[in-house]
Amino acid sequence: MLRLVLPKGSLERATMQLFEDADLAVNRASDVAYRASIDDPRIDEVRILRPQEIPVYVADGLFDLGITGRDCIEERGSEVVSLGKLAYSKATGNPARIVLAVGADSPASTLAELAKSVADRPGRLRVSTEYPELTRRALDAHGIVAEIALSYGATEAKVPDIADAVVDMTETGSALRAAGLKVIETLLVSHTELIANPKAADDPDKRHAMEQLLTLLQGTLEARGKVLVKLNVSAENLDAVLAVLPSMRAPTVSELSGGGAFALETVVPKSDINVLIPALRDQGATDILELPLSKIVH
Repeated sequence: MLRLVLPKGSLERATMQLFEDADLAVNRASDVAYRASIDDPRIDEVRILRPQEIPVYVADGLFDLGITGRDCIEERGSEVVSLGKLAYSKATGNPARIVLAVGADSPASTLAELAKSVADRPGRLRVSTEYPELTRRALDAHGIVAEIALSYGATEAKVPDIADAVVDMTETGSALRAAGLKVIETLLVSHTELIANPKAADDPDKRHAMEQLLTLLQGTLEARGKVLVKLNVSAENLDAVLAVLPSMRAPTVSELSGGGAFALETVVPKSDINVLIPALRDQGATDILELPLSKIVH
């Protein structure tokens, strides 16, 4: 039913892991193969291509569905339908940022200040970037006439000899700082998104299948870093245990057969579990179980 295109490159490994965790494992002949398959009746075809190209191909109807970053969508100006955000990126669960950075010794600390500083200087501001259209729009908005050069990588290494400033993607900013640069403006916060061809999204059967796939992917991401905790507690210790027990909404409390005791269960961050389990035991909880989660669907 659906023709799906997935990103190759920096998002590739994280995307393949997400699909595997969502029980939508991507099968291909080798790690460099561009054609693949998913053993799911909703997916007829899978291709793996550069994320910068995916918005164009989805907009043109070559694929019904794709995963790419908001940065690629905005850079290409493609008319696609965003079905939802997927909270993952190359290395973290945080969105990436498209930022403008200058040398750490630059007096400018904002894009507006940079505009003032270059207004009377001879020659144009030199900017190196993999996002020429995003960069041009941002600089035009501040009245900056610049010489924008397309970068093919190692963008942060081009200041000051080749460029006065760079526009680059970052998750943590560490590579820019290591190169002696400072970020003065965030041009775009870029989430990974599931996008669809507008015509395909208008087809009721295809749209239903798309939304089912989105449910699986988002449910898998929601479950990451969380565990299910189950425990028993006597009636006299119930309030004390509830006082230290976090939950997504409210813990499930069920009275045990025979009365006088309760079974509790709740979802908590995995990072808290090493402190939580001893605290629950201190308050009288017994039979404490920690269980991994695959998906959480609200």
